[in-house]
Amino acid sequence: MDEYLEAFVREGEEHVTDLNNALLTLESNPGDEEAMDQIFRTAHTLKGNFGAMGFEDASDLAHAVEDLLDAMRQGEIEVTSERMDHIFAGIDEIEGCLDEIETHGEVKRTVRPTIDDLRDVLSESETEDAPSEFEDDEAATGSPDIFEMSRLEEANQSVFHVTVEMDETDMPGVDAMFVLEDITEDFEVVDAVPSVDAIEEGEYDDTFDLAIATQEADVAETITSLGKVSDATATELDLGDQEAEQTFAETDEVTEASSEESGGKAINDIQSVRVDVDQLDELHGLVEQLVTTRIKLRRSVEVDNRRAEDELDELDKITSNLQDTVMDMRLVPMKKIVGKFPRLVRDLAREEDKQVDFQIVGDDVELDRTILTEISDPLMHLLRNAVDHGIESPEEREAAGKDPTGTITLEAERERDRVNVTVSDDGRGIDHDVIRRKAVEKGIYTESEVEQLPEQEVAQLIFHPGFSTNEEITDVSGRGVGMDVVHDTVTRLDGSVSVESEEGEGTTITLTLPVTVAIVKVLFVESGGEEYGIPIKSVDEISRMRPVKTVDGEEVVTYGDTVYPLVRLGGALNVPGETKNGEGMLVKVRESERKVALHCDDVREQEEVVVKPFEGILSGIPGLSGAAVLGEGDVVTILDVATL
Repeated sequence: MDEYLEAFVREGEEHVTDLNNALLTLESNPGDEEAMDQIFRTAHTLKGNFGAMGFEDASDLAHAVEDLLDAMRQGEIEVTSERMDHIFAGIDEIEGCLDEIETHGEVKRTVRPTIDDLRDVLSESETEDAPSEFEDDEAATGSPDIFEMSRLEEANQSVFHVTVEMDETDMPGVDAMFVLEDITEDFEVVDAVPSVDAIEEGEYDDTFDLAIATQEADVAETITSLGKVSDATATELDLGDQEAEQTFAETDEVTEASSEESGGKAINDIQSVRVDVDQLDELHGLVEQLVTTRIKLRRSVEVDNRRAEDELDELDKITSNLQDTVMDMRLVPMKKIVGKFPRLVRDLAREEDKQVDFQIVGDDVELDRTILTEISDPLMHLLRNAVDHGIESPEEREAAGKDPTGTITLEAERERDRVNVTVSDDGRGIDHDVIRRKAVEKGIYTESEVEQLPEQEVAQLIFHPGFSTNEEITDVSGRGVGMDVVHDTVTRLDGSVSVESEEGEGTTITLTLPVTVAIVKVLFVESGGEEYGIPIKSVDEISRMRPVKTVDGEEVVTYGDTVYPLVRLGGALNVPGETKNGEGMLVKVRESERKVALHCDDVREQEEVVVKPFEGILSGIPGLSGAAVLGEGDVVTILDVATL
């Protein structure tokens, strides 16, 4: 796929997401004029984009959606959930067209049935509501005719004749369309020569003319500063001058209008560029190699080689700065994946005849793009679970004294080098007795074992493979598929999942994830002659060995008044050996990770390493998260203290 086509597809996907979310806003509040204007502009842009790129069938489909939306915008038909279902179906078909263009470079599907369906809805609606003829595309923009001067006079606005000169381009229609969008954000376009549709189809010779109503005076300067515009001139029109009116009424030729020089061109500095994902991954891979090489070099240098040490310190600084820059480049805001979720929740709620208010908080929080991509499906499973298991029917909620409309909230919050993503609902909560009964039925625990489980551990059983409390299989959930995917995916990303639930009040599921992946700082420790790495983020305190006590047959050590279970690395990893450095060292793990103290023979330095997760038969082994390559090609195992 060439760069123009890829840019077109990416932008189309963004338009589809924006359109879905604006339509949801309109559905909940049919009187929201701002949402309606945004919807119409976006649908109009999609239609123009498809047409400019030569995808006529998709353009016709977008046009059909636009016509139905315009009837709603003009107040000719009412906004109802049933009619919105047809519009959403049209948007889904548009998204399918974009997928096929990305995969095959063309639209293979037949969109005519969807177009006919939208036209039928429009025809039936006009008969049912308020029959009216559609205005043409220029009138559909909602802009006044150039001759409606009295309204402009009353608004104390001036009308300017603006000639816009475009840069050379291979996509005149697309570029002009973006320029028009930018212009309409600042000014009111009351007429265009050639027409707006013709301009967006690229049917102009380097320049086109606009009649713009505004209270501002720097029209030409503002338009000249827009991207893809090489120059613009503006002449104020006399609102009572019939010749000025006739200029736009009787000719489609470009009008040569004189104007004062608008000063120098305002050329904006380029603040951002598009980076191909493959190039970004390659750059990230090179940084990983650089970090690994730095570790090898430092370990190969003799301690008394002072000059080499200084050079290595400088290399450390350069590598760290480069690493930070690349990591920042890979960070993507949550909104890139959560934008599609409001539509998902809406469709699920309608399917189950439930009323749901879905809220998103913190969608500007950033995560590594790999992590963001990986958690998209888990978040989708959590939302499905919240709608199906959590939120009750309106009747059930009212009987329980609740608002008939349930609330589901997706929230992201940054905490140092971790991000907490929570999905919470105010539904029925988790019935722990049902969970226990299902655990026994599925042979996960015996009755005596399950009765002794703490409530927190009972709730965690929802992540067990194949576990479901639904009595019936539905299209939404009930197959026991999904929640285990959440746990497995988050664990593989070096994250964790927790559940809090109160019966009758609701459930909150929290995913704790690293902001970035691969390169982490670790503390190197030794046990039984072998070296291991413990992620620094898991380390709370390092000390010499403390007196060991036995409680219920288990070894423990105390820090102040707090007792911590003791885990001896030599025994846990089956690497027996004589303890060095007296009685060894203790590494206390952060309580947020696990309340435990690790015994080792010796503690060495800290270092940033590239961690490669274990795959195949080594993956999923408790206590091990991956491996790192050090000097001389030595491979060191990185520990997972949570499962050790």
